[in-house]
Amino acid sequence: MSEDDGAFLGVSRSLTGRRWVEREADTRLGQAISQRLDLPEIVGRVLAGRGLTPETAPGFLNPSLRAALPDPNILADMEKAAGRIAAAIQAGEEVAVFGDYDVDGATSSALLKRFFEAAGGRLRIYIPDRLAEGYGPNAPALLKLAADGVSLVITVDCGVMAFRPLAAAAEAGLDVIVADHHQAETTLPPSYAVVNPNRLDDDSGLGQLAAVGVVFMLVVAVNRVLREAGWYGADRPEPDLRAWLDLVALGTVCDVVPLTGLNRAFVAQGLKVMAKRRNPGLSALADVARMDATPGTYHAGFLLGPRVNAGGRVGEAGLGARLLSSDTVSNVKEIAAHLDALNAERRAIEAEVEAAALEQVLSEAGVSGNPGPVVFAAGQGWHPGVIGIVAGRLKDRFQRPAVVIAVGDKEAKGSARSISGVNIGAAMIAALDDGLLINGGGHAMAAGLTVDPDKLGWLKEFLDERLAEDVAAARAGAALKLDGAVSIAGASIDLVDAVGAVAPFGVGNPEPRFAIPDVRLVAADVVGKNHVRCFFAGGEGGRLKGIAFRAADQVLGETLLTGLGRGFHIAGKLKIDEWKAERRTEMVLDDAAFAETTT
Repeated sequence: MSEDDGAFLGVSRSLTGRRWVEREADTRLGQAISQRLDLPEIVGRVLAGRGLTPETAPGFLNPSLRAALPDPNILADMEKAAGRIAAAIQAGEEVAVFGDYDVDGATSSALLKRFFEAAGGRLRIYIPDRLAEGYGPNAPALLKLAADGVSLVITVDCGVMAFRPLAAAAEAGLDVIVADHHQAETTLPPSYAVVNPNRLDDDSGLGQLAAVGVVFMLVVAVNRVLREAGWYGADRPEPDLRAWLDLVALGTVCDVVPLTGLNRAFVAQGLKVMAKRRNPGLSALADVARMDATPGTYHAGFLLGPRVNAGGRVGEAGLGARLLSSDTVSNVKEIAAHLDALNAERRAIEAEVEAAALEQVLSEAGVSGNPGPVVFAAGQGWHPGVIGIVAGRLKDRFQRPAVVIAVGDKEAKGSARSISGVNIGAAMIAALDDGLLINGGGHAMAAGLTVDPDKLGWLKEFLDERLAEDVAAARAGAALKLDGAVSIAGASIDLVDAVGAVAPFGVGNPEPRFAIPDVRLVAADVVGKNHVRCFFAGGEGGRLKGIAFRAADQVLGETLLTGLGRGFHIAGKLKIDEWKAERRTEMVLDDAAFAETTT
């Protein structure tokens, strides 16, 4: 470590290879926020570090959907789409929603299903099988829906790249409305309407929305058309759309989109609705996940979301949407239990694929242990349902975009996850345009692809070459940003509760991270699956428990396990550990560095 390079606590290269920096925040501005809003000084500093002012902080701390929600018609094609859907509801047309099999697709599908039922419409849900049909609309499924009497299909969280399937649907006389958020090309697929804030001619400024956020905007627009047409009355009351914000919050959190602006309002208000447990499916899922705390983004992203996803990954693709759209208590309990079992199966499959992928990457990286610009792994027989999760694991471990591919006999299916500053979705569209992919697309942080197995080598070379500069720049600017330093005594329950006012946390509003300098490691062991639990003592007294998740086989975990008695600076997020009615502070460790002056 260098003491004069401006690194926070002098940590220019930590155990995870990162430089520590203090998040830029105007001290006076932070004090002004805390004084104006009667908040602890540390909360004022955290808010200032996120670009807030005394004038904007109140709206950030209490996000209102009424204030954040714009007129839905600012989205291109929204008025046209809303008019067509409203007409279908009024005419009693048979409508189908064609959804993706992930949480964003399941929540979007369930939201439309609940709205149609409340508004007096007829809608069925169709979720494709991941293995048999793959991602997005396919011609056989669309033509089968048309043959069954469906006259309008709404694709959610998919469709913007489905040129051939939608052309086949149009030729058969089937109207298709695309409600998507993935990166679009200059040319849009043939359809009745394309509602997508990421189409190139859309000026709404809502490109950060998850698909479920786009669908909620669509529901608001359709509901307004029906209201103005006099559709609602004493025998058909107008639905309260806010009752379904729990679905919007779940899909938004699980799709890892920035929790700023409208997304922040969706999640903040949606978590309040979720806490009321009015959705029988979500309530049953919370029970099997043994979730008894007030729901937050952690519960949505790590307890509920993976279970909703499990059906699409290793089981029946439509289970998640069925669970979230059903009101039959006995039915949802059965589905929730099944999803919980599938999630356990998914974890086992995921562990096998992750181990094989990691071994491949390290073997190809050689002595340095560092792969090229893009982490790339492909394996015969890997389950396509877990490759996205594995790609995320590799991305986190190597701090590079990661592509993981399940190779079949005739084609290979892949998933990609990226780091901030590297647009993997645009890279996949470029690879598709160059003829390297059969299909592909996504958004900045995640993408999917289908590729001929014979072209895997060319694809890796293409991605390495295209993304090398972006990855180098992103990694050079990467640092662990900290909101300040506290002592073990200062890492109190009161501090954690105070900082909680800045929630919900996620991309765009990261959970505050603090450093605790000059602590001594007094105990460390491995718990669960590869997690390192440790205890630290402070010079002024007091002890603090820490946990480093999935770190036992990495430098951070290995150093902690062999570093008893040594002095460290530690950094991470402070949490409340509730055990047997006791509340204690603990730290989820992101990083650590040797404290050279600690004895």
